[in-house]
Amino acid sequence: MITMLTKGTAKPDTMLTQSLASAPSMDFFGERVVSRRDEVPAVVRKMHQSLSSNTPPDDRLFINILRLTDVYPADVVFTLLRCAPLCDRAAATMWKTIASSGMTVEKVLPKLLRVMEDWPLHSTSTSDGDKTDVFALAATRVIWEILRLPWCPEPLVKYSPPLLVHLLFQVFISTKQMPEEVNAFWRGCREKRGLPANPNRFAGQTVKALLRRLRCLHLVMAMERKRGWDTLLNTDTHHYAVGLLASARGHGPEGLVTQGWPSRVAKVLDCLDMTDCGESILEILSKHLQSECKDRRRLALRGLVVLSKDPMMAKRMCILSESLVELLQDADVEVVEMALPMFMNMLQNKDILISRPTAPKLAEALRPLFDSDNSHVQVLSICLFRKVMESVVAEGKKPLERYVSQSLFPLFLHWHEEKQGLAEASREALLRAAKFLKRRDLSQLLKTEQPLKFSERLLEKDKRRAAEYLHQALLYLESPQESVREAALKFIGIAGGYLRGQPEELQVIYEALQAMRKDNCPSYTSVMVQALFDQRALVLNSSSASRQAVPLGKHQIPFNRRPPGDQRKPSGAPDTDPKPN
Repeated sequence: MITMLTKGTAKPDTMLTQSLASAPSMDFFGERVVSRRDEVPAVVRKMHQSLSSNTPPDDRLFINILRLTDVYPADVVFTLLRCAPLCDRAAATMWKTIASSGMTVEKVLPKLLRVMEDWPLHSTSTSDGDKTDVFALAATRVIWEILRLPWCPEPLVKYSPPLLVHLLFQVFISTKQMPEEVNAFWRGCREKRGLPANPNRFAGQTVKALLRRLRCLHLVMAMERKRGWDTLLNTDTHHYAVGLLASARGHGPEGLVTQGWPSRVAKVLDCLDMTDCGESILEILSKHLQSECKDRRRLALRGLVVLSKDPMMAKRMCILSESLVELLQDADVEVVEMALPMFMNMLQNKDILISRPTAPKLAEALRPLFDSDNSHVQVLSICLFRKVMESVVAEGKKPLERYVSQSLFPLFLHWHEEKQGLAEASREALLRAAKFLKRRDLSQLLKTEQPLKFSERLLEKDKRRAAEYLHQALLYLESPQESVREAALKFIGIAGGYLRGQPEELQVIYEALQAMRKDNCPSYTSVMVQALFDQRALVLNSSSASRQAVPLGKHQIPFNRRPPGDQRKPSGAPDTDPKPN
């Protein structure tokens, strides 16, 4: 948890600033500052011009700044960011005046955070109809000025968690993305205010200033000793820098909690006390989850993964389940890879159950992930599928049965994977599926490691699905894992027997032969299955019933499995040519 102490620091007279807020939109002498809200932007610009002149400012001007900001914080903040984005001397004076009142700055900080969370520009409008976008870095400049004050405004304590998140995001995003408009804006900042050459370095300095203001000096020193501030500015090493921040637990009363997630935002979120700030951070990350920016969406997901580890936060995050199910179908594998552990973390909480409508949708989204090219996604999706079967509410079990039944065959084939972790996850999911479907016969065959009998029993129970199973098996003939291809071939051989007499038999056999002949170096099992299917296809093609059901021209089978003169033996074949029965 990050704590903040302000005792003993110099602060403005709070009694004075509180009394100033008692008469909205009136100046110190009881006169109105503005008569209508749409006049506020013009008055703010006039105040800025007055402070920019060489004429000494009237004390009443500072009072009016506070009055106006207290009543119209959004108009004042956005207008000042527009007319003085570089935060010149006059603007800095106005911001410091606003920060002198705890009540007023508490209304201003949320507006600044709204600007900071959008990169590179924040779209907004003021009461005069001005819709000019505001630079996110302009708001960071204001935060920098506030952090340089000799006192610490108390509202900064309240808003420090989301502020830290936004600052670290700016370090990250300004390192990766620097549009020309941002470059031009920052050149102006450098020339007029003597700031660092790059905005990511400036954002990093603001992080350091915030940590100092939070009295986390041990963290600042730890980062300096290991050159953490420099590594924070490199996209290849930024996770290491945040690791330094996270590893400071135990080195001070405000130490951070360490976690192994390779993301700066995720690790910093783990530093925070969720009892105090979890709700506000959840709101911020949920908004970014819908962002069109890939980097922003990924960072939001990483943060949500961390939040999901907290049981209280996991319950609150259940409202995001529909959005997360959609993310499982995202084309970006990194997004999927982060959405999966978030679901897993949520379901670790025994108080969280999957509702009747959600369970089938989640199961349907997970099924294609079993065959992902990413082995980590495969394992996570299969493990999550098992958790779905364990955590669904009682009334949701019946609608889920269909998806569990459909998962048996792909899980059976993945049980043959050479990767031990994937094979074990598939076996555990199969055991849970057999229990869910009340198939004691399948459970026993799994426990005794009898895969061949498992496939036979699977087909015996539902002969009508033999063609469907065989179609699925064809897809696995292209698996890079030889053990999976071999299991699929054996299953195809068994399934072929259950197709006898079915109308689609010839079509399925034709497709199976076409798939098997793509293998340039077929196994002995493959050759045997091809021979059996060739014989059966010959019988079907020559029978009058098959000619009537299926036109010969469409499904005529070429029976020579190899080109003439090709004497290659299939891999694993004995010395003599196989003679199928």
